[in-house]
Amino acid sequence: MTQDKPQKFGAIALIGATNAGKSTLVNAMVGEKVAITSHKVQTTRFQIRGIALHENAQMVLVDTPGFFKPRRAFDRAMVATAWQSIEDVEVVAFLVDVSKPIDTQKQMEYMDRIKSMTKTEDRILILNKVDTAPRTRLLQAAQELNALCPFDQTFMVSALTGSGVADVVQYCASRMPEGPWVYDADDVTTLPNLIFAAEITREKIYERLHRELPYHIAVETEKFEPSDNGQGYAISQIIILENEKHKPILLGKGGQTLKTIGSLARQDMMEAFQCPVHLNLFVQHRERWLDKDEAHSVFSL
Repeated sequence: MTQDKPQKFGAIALIGATNAGKSTLVNAMVGEKVAITSHKVQTTRFQIRGIALHENAQMVLVDTPGFFKPRRAFDRAMVATAWQSIEDVEVVAFLVDVSKPIDTQKQMEYMDRIKSMTKTEDRILILNKVDTAPRTRLLQAAQELNALCPFDQTFMVSALTGSGVADVVQYCASRMPEGPWVYDADDVTTLPNLIFAAEITREKIYERLHRELPYHIAVETEKFEPSDNGQGYAISQIIILENEKHKPILLGKGGQTLKTIGSLARQDMMEAFQCPVHLNLFVQHRERWLDKDEAHSVFSL
């Protein structure tokens, strides 16, 4: 932090369609992994808050569920959470995946709502995955999207490689108002450890079985406490499936697939928590679980 400058503090909401790269950008801006990523759409289910620092500014980055057409109560809660994130932030960043041609008609619905909820000077456009798009597409997308909804700035980045991310961080830091930091300088997320641990395991399931398993799975951290030997944590988690037929897929032959997922998750947890971790995973079938009130509790975080 720059010692001769007053502290600044504020928030940035990252919004956009599913798989636009919001979680990857949050991780790049923070400099550490705080949000899970996956090729599967609708991976982020609630507001994940990362904490980024730039000089004298501390910024809370709100990674939101992507915009999509909701079909059930859980889906509607996810989309509502994304729109709610626009409230009470200093900057709204709208991410667009430019690795494929832009459907301006599809974007118009989002743009009209963003325009009605924010001021031009409070919103930016981020064209992501620019390393996979021809320059003509980038220029056309920037022009067409700004015509639909004017933005204060347009950034072209690759969240995966980090290209252009520093410019976004610098701009957002400049927009933060003066105020004391809310979090410690070494904090990187506001997520409770038991939620963060559940997200890590869910990511490993998607990495291993994203073709075989449907979107509707969940992970609950049932126990997160110091190990009996006083070194690290003992963690127990339940993987919830809506369809009992998917249980053999998750377990694998002789339980090997679940063991592999647990091993990968444990490695990431040890790196995240900087200590030994003992992890137990259990699989449970709960019929239509995502339609029940308990499934929506994550949105109140």
